[in-house]
Amino acid sequence: MMLEFTVGINLAGESHTVTVSAEDALIAALKVKQRKPQATINYVRRSNKRGDQRHPHESVAADA
Repeated sequence: MMLEFTVGINLAGESHTVTVSAEDALIAALKVKQRKPQATINYVRRSNKRGDQRHPHESVAADA
C-alpha cells in the first residue's frame, strides 16, 4: 500500500520539503536521497492532508 510522506531536507544551507509516495518512511527517505544525494534528511513524516494543501511541497511521487 502506497502512502504519502513529507521529507524535510537541507540542501546547500536551505530547508526544503518534498512529498513522496512510498510504502514506508525509510523508502521515502531513500527515494529523496537517490534523487538529491547532496541533501541532508532532517525528518520524514506521514503527509498531513490539510497542512500540505495549505503549504504544497515539491513532489517526487510521479518519478517513483
